[in-house]
Amino acid sequence: MPAFFDPYFWSLSNAELWVGVGLVIFFAILFAVGTFKKVGQALDAKAADIQANLDEAARLRAEAEAMLAKLTAERAEAEAQAKAMLEAAQAEAAQMEADARAKLAESITRRQALAERKIAQAEAQALAEVKAAAAEAGVRAAEQVLASRLAEAGTDPLADRAIAQLTGRLN
Repeated sequence: MPAFFDPYFWSLSNAELWVGVGLVIFFAILFAVGTFKKVGQALDAKAADIQANLDEAARLRAEAEAMLAKLTAERAEAEAQAKAMLEAAQAEAAQMEADARAKLAESITRRQALAERKIAQAEAQALAEVKAAAAEAGVRAAEQVLASRLAEAGTDPLADRAIAQLTGRLN
C-alpha cells in the first residue's frame, strides 16, 4: 500500500510531508512566474528552429540533386562532344593520310617520269656522241684512205673526170 495513505505520512513531524509541500510550492511558484510557458515557448522556438533547419537542409539537398543532375548532363554532353571531336580528328587524320599518300604517289610518278626523261636524254646524247665519234672516226679513216690513195696514185681518176666535166659545163 502506498505511503500516501499511511496516517504517519500526514504527521507534521514527517520530513517527507514537508518535502512534498515544498515541491508543490516550488511548482506553484514556477507556474505563477510562467516558467512552464517560457519553457514551452523555448521548446516551440527550438522545434521551429529545428524545423527551419530541416527545411533548409531539404532545400539544399534538392538544390544539390538538381546541380548533380545538371552536372551529370553537362558531363554526358562534354563526353559526347569529346567523342565527336575525337571521331572528327580521326576522320581528318585519315583524310590527311590519304591526301599525303596521293601526293606521295603523284610525286613519285612525276619524279619517275622526270628520271625516265633524263635517262632518255642521256641515252640520246650518248647515242649522238657515239654517232659523232663514229662519224669522226669514219671521216678520219676516209681521209687516211684518200690520202694514201692520193699518195700512191698521184692523181685521182675520179677527181680528174669530175674536173673535166665541170670545165665542159662551165664554158
